[in-house]
Amino acid sequence: MSETPTTPSTPAGWYDSGDGRKRWWNGLEWTDDYQQPKKKIRTPLWVTITAAVVALVIGLSVGGRGDSSRIASLESQVEELEEEKADLRDQTSANSERPETNEPDEPEPAGPALTVSQQQAIAQAESYLRFTAFSRTGLIGQLEYEGFSTEDATFAVDNITVDWNAQAAASAESYLEMMAFSRSGLIDQLLYEGFTPEQAEYGVTAVGY
Repeated sequence: MSETPTTPSTPAGWYDSGDGRKRWWNGLEWTDDYQQPKKKIRTPLWVTITAAVVALVIGLSVGGRGDSSRIASLESQVEELEEEKADLRDQTSANSERPETNEPDEPEPAGPALTVSQQQAIAQAESYLRFTAFSRTGLIGQLEYEGFSTEDATFAVDNITVDWNAQAAASAESYLEMMAFSRSGLIDQLLYEGFTPEQAEYGVTAVGY
């Protein structure tokens, strides 16, 4: 734990405020500046999207904008994603239960055939990217959270076309819509989410920092 200032001789700096945050001591007295601890809680994508809908509803209500069309659009997207996930699970179940037949095998297409799990992981990864931004490692982690193996999750992410710089920029913009960040703080947050230093620098520059 950091030293807590008790006298004016203590040098200026960030010190533990006793509630999990750090508070700025200017060398003479406490200021009202705090550092929020960085936290990352992995939650299912559906929870994130639902929270975004709720936040949008509350924000529009407080701001008096009355933009009901945007709210309806986002709710519709959430419903579509849930339906798509259900369809994917039904397809996986149907493929696993399909009985074997004595019909001659069809000619194999050129290149290695994908397993059902690889196909589903690719479809799921593409679905996620239509609704929110991810780093490469973050998307792999989300697929693992949904039950895909590390091998299938990595295969899926590496076999879809993604501009990770654009993902970093979209993620940076999303953070700035929720709260205030310094440039270095925003870079650190993007690094924490799994973006490379180059991608993080690109992302914050793209949003005007």
